Formats: sequence, C-alpha cells, structure tokens
Amino acid sequence: MTKIRIPVNKLKSFAKEVLLKAGTRKDVAEYVAEGLAQTSLRGVDSHGIRLFPHYLEGVKKGRINPKPKYKFKKTSATTGLFDADHTFGHAAGMEAAKKAVKLASEAGTGHIAIYNSSHFGAAAYYALEIAKHDMIGMSFTNTDALVKTYAGKRSFLGNNPICFAAPCKDEEPFCLDMATSIVTFNKIKQLCAEGKEAPPGVGTDKEGMETTKSFDISMLLPMGTYKGYGLSMVIEILCSLLTGAPYGPHIPKMFERPMNEKRYLGHFIIAINIGCFQKINVFKERLSCMMNELRSEPRLNAEIPIQIAGDPEKNAARKRTIEGIPVDQEEYERFKKIANEYKIVIDFDKKGDRH
Repeated sequence: MTKIRIPVNKLKSFAKEVLLKAGTRKDVAEYVAEGLAQTSLRGVDSHGIRLFPHYLEGVKKGRINPKPKYKFKKTSATTGLFDADHTFGHAAGMEAAKKAVKLASEAGTGHIAIYNSSHFGAAAYYALEIAKHDMIGMSFTNTDALVKTYAGKRSFLGNNPICFAAPCKDEEPFCLDMATSIVTFNKIKQLCAEGKEAPPGVGTDKEGMETTKSFDISMLLPMGTYKGYGLSMVIEILCSLLTGAPYGPHIPKMFERPMNEKRYLGHFIIAINIGCFQKINVFKERLSCMMNELRSEPRLNAEIPIQIAGDPEKNAARKRTIEGIPVDQEEYERFKKIANEYKIVIDFDKKGDRH
C-alpha cells in the first residue's frame, strides 16, 4: 500500500489548527496535537494521528468537551481526584501527570485518579512526561469491554493498558507501554482499514471462536491467558473503583456507541520521586548500564538484536524524525477533507514523499 511521508511538525500543526477552529481551548488543543504526534513519531500508529478524525467527530457531535472546567481535589499529601469534565483524555492525562509530579516533588509520590474522561491514546505520553522530571512515571486506563473472559464466551474487562517509564543516562527513558491483550482493538481496526488479516491467536468472533479475519474479530484474547486476564482486573480496580468510574461492560464503547454519548473513562497516574530512594544520577547511570548489558547478551539468532521495552519506539522515532510519518492514501484524503472543511491551507504535498 502506498504510504505518504509527512513531517511530524506538519501533522502536529495541522491537528492543532483544526482543533482550534473547531472550538477547542488552546491548552487542550496543544496536548492533543502533541500526544498524537509523539505517538505516531514513536511508531505506535494504532493510537496516533490516524485517530484524529474520530476525536474530531467526538467534538462535533458532543462526546468530547473542547473547553473543560476541571475540578481537582487534593485528598492527602500524595493523592488527588481529578474531574476531567469529559474533555480529551490527552489533556486530562497530561494535567494529571503534572499534578502527580508536583505532589511527588513535595511528598515523594503522587497519585491522581481521573474520572469523567475519554480515550487518552497511548499511555506512554503521560509516563514519559513524568520521566522528564527525573521521576518514575506510571499510567493506566480502563477501556470498554474488549477482552474475552478467560474460559468464558463474552468480554467483560477491557484490554486495560499499563505504562511504566524511568529516566536513564544518555538516552530516552526506559518505557514499557502495553495493553493486557496481545494486540489492541485499534490495531484490529487498522488491519481492517488496510484489508489485512490478523495474526493467529489474537482475537475471536462474537461466538468466542478464534479467527484471523480482522473484520470478524469482536473480542481480543488476553496475553498469557489467565495472567493477562487477571492483570486487566488489577488495572480495572485502579481506574474504575478508585476513580468512581464505570467498569467493564458498563463503559460506553468507543466506536459502536453514538458520538454524542459521553464515555466516563477513568485513568490513574503515578509519579515516584527517585531522589527519595537513590541519588538520581546514580539511578540513571545504573539503569543505563543494565539496559546496555541486556542488549549485549548472547543472541539466539545473530540477525535478530536483543531489545528491551521501548527500543522499537526509539528506533521508529529516529527514523521518522528524518523520513516523516507514514500515512496511507485513505488517511491522507481524510486529512485533506478536514482541511477543506475548516478552510486550512496544508502543504503536506510540498514535502510529502511517497513510498
């Protein structure tokens, strides 16, 4: 399939300008544009700029509040509740990450429970922000019921993502960002759009039977069978019960429900002040040493390098910074249509390169 390469700064500017013209407040628009651009730059296309038309539709139809009135209640020296007022999850998550950093700088840790939010994209966006402040960052979110219950016929829990990021010396932070399913449902949607089959063992049809036909997949399989299923419930407790948000099948579905319906998603953000445990420079140097030792371990196959969590994203970011973000023809046409609708002049074609 033909891909058009667009510089990341152009995609970011495009998203921000459209959001502003659609009535989104400036700070919110900046968070969303930055989150989508960063995610696509790191190669996580399922949660990157390809979702922009969906989010924009949420603003137009009323699901997403473009001008939220946040409410924050500090409940202890290290904890707080954040009412996102149904805005973009990207903005809610980043506001909460900053509050978590502030609490952690004062008291050692910060824990923010977010409610009344919407889809927040890639969990790494928030954990990496915390890691920039020489802290360990963790971010979690619930999702609509997508994962087939272990030994069951239906889905109940979401493929609730978890992200852990820690700063290290001489490179971008260590970052593990994963869902509790083998692949995300946005990845399945991407495969559908590209007319591709799914890998074996990642999803089932509505009867609970495994299938590789991406259009027939309605439920995802958990990683590690019952272990991924159990981890989904752990994250559900953090993001639903601690936040007061709906859980599992009570969460309105992202794609199936009307776009004027709020989603009431919950997120949970944690910041840990490394300096309360170890000297920060020593911690970062030791983490760098551990990462490089792991990469230098003997290979089973000389052609396949040993990587650690976050390495594929770092490699993608280096490559895409130079080459641009790959966008398929259908997505490209959607962006041009949006630009025409909002009377925005875009110059994707001037530096867009087809491969």
